[in-house]
Amino acid sequence: MKILVINAGSSSLKYQLIDMDTHEVMAKGLCERIGMDGSNLQHTNVGKDEKTKIEAPMHDHSDAIRMVIDALVDEKIGVISSMDEIGAVGHRVVHGAEEFAASCLITEAVMKAIDKCTPLAPLHNPPNIIGIEACKKIMPGVPMVAVFDTAFHQTMPAKAYMYALPYEYYEKYGIRKYGFHGTSHKYVSQEAAKVLGKSPDELKIVTCHLGNGSSISAVDGGKCVDTSMGFTPLDGVPMGTRTGSMDPAVVTYLINTGMSAKEVDNLMNKKSGVQGVSGVSSDFRDLTAAANDGNDKAQLALDMFAYQVKKLIGAYAAAMGGLDAVVFTAGVGENDSATRSAIVSGLEFMGIKIDESKNAARGTVDISADGAAVKTLVIPTNEELMIAIDTERIVEGE
Repeated sequence: MKILVINAGSSSLKYQLIDMDTHEVMAKGLCERIGMDGSNLQHTNVGKDEKTKIEAPMHDHSDAIRMVIDALVDEKIGVISSMDEIGAVGHRVVHGAEEFAASCLITEAVMKAIDKCTPLAPLHNPPNIIGIEACKKIMPGVPMVAVFDTAFHQTMPAKAYMYALPYEYYEKYGIRKYGFHGTSHKYVSQEAAKVLGKSPDELKIVTCHLGNGSSISAVDGGKCVDTSMGFTPLDGVPMGTRTGSMDPAVVTYLINTGMSAKEVDNLMNKKSGVQGVSGVSSDFRDLTAAANDGNDKAQLALDMFAYQVKKLIGAYAAAMGGLDAVVFTAGVGENDSATRSAIVSGLEFMGIKIDESKNAARGTVDISADGAAVKTLVIPTNEELMIAIDTERIVEGE
C-alpha cells in the first residue's frame, strides 16, 4: 500500500508519499503561500533525488492537493502512474483533546469532533480541517485517517494531567495538560524498544524531543504517563522562543504593568526562550557559536535548557519508579552532541553515562558508555512514517 501523508497549515501543505512495503519515502514536498500571490509547489522525487519547483496559483487547499496529485503522477517528476495507487491518506491533526485517545478513520462525526477541539488549538485545527476537506473533494472514496499530536498522551493518569484549579474549570473549559509531539514520542519509544531488543511493555523510557519546540515524556510500558508540554505547547522546558514553565503570577504582574494579555502571550511564545535570554538566536547552533566566543548570555541560555531537561529526566524516572533508557530526538536532540552531553552530565548516579566518542555519531546510535545501567540512545524521529503506519493499520483493520 502507498500512503499519502498530509500536514496542512493555514497557507501551506507538507506531504510525503510512503511505500508501506518498504517504509521508503517515494516523494515529498511543500505547497507554500496558498491563497496568496507567489504560491508554489516544491516537489522532490526521492528515488531520483530530483527537486522541482512549480509556480502556479493556488487559491485554496483544493488547488494545492490537485497540484500534489498532478506532480505525483507526472511522467517526468512523478512516482506513480495514477492516483488509484494511493491506498489511503493520513492527516496530521494537532489537537484531539479528550475526544481522541488514538488515531481513527475520518467520518463526518470525527470531523465534527475535530472542529469541537478548535478552541484549544485555534491556529492549527482549522487548517487541518481544511486540508482534510480538500483531500475528500479531490480524492473521493479514498480512506482517510486522522492522527493526533495529543493522542499518545491520553494514557496519562489524572494525577499527572490535572491542574490544581477548581475542578469546575476542567469540567467547563477542558483546562488540563494535553501534551504535544505525541507522534514523535510514540515513534521513538517504539524504535528504542527495537534497538534494545525488548518489547515496549518491558521498558521505562524518557523520550526527549528537543528542537525549536521541545518536550519530554515519560513512557512506561509503551504508554505515556507524563509529559512536559501542558494545556498548550508553551509549558515545560525553555524552547527556541517560548518561556517554558514559570511562575504563572508573572503573567498577571506583567499585565498590571500595562501590557495587554495579547502582548504578554506574544512575549511568552515568540520573544522568550533561549532567544530571549541570549539576545542572539533561537537556533542552538548560533548559541553554541556565540557561547564559544565568550557570550555569557548565550551560555546561560544553553545552561538553562540543559538544566531543565536534566531535571525532568530525574523527575520522570522517579514517577515511573525506574529507568531503562533515555532517548534524544528532533533537531537539537539528534544533532547537538554538546547539548546531549550537558544534559546527562551529573546523572551518573542514576546509571546514565555516555561515551563521548559515540556521542559524535549521527543517525540511530547507542551512545551509552560501556557498563552504563541506563541506555542513552539517539533516534531520528519520523512523524510522517508513524502517521503512515497508524493509517495503514486502521485502514487494513476496517
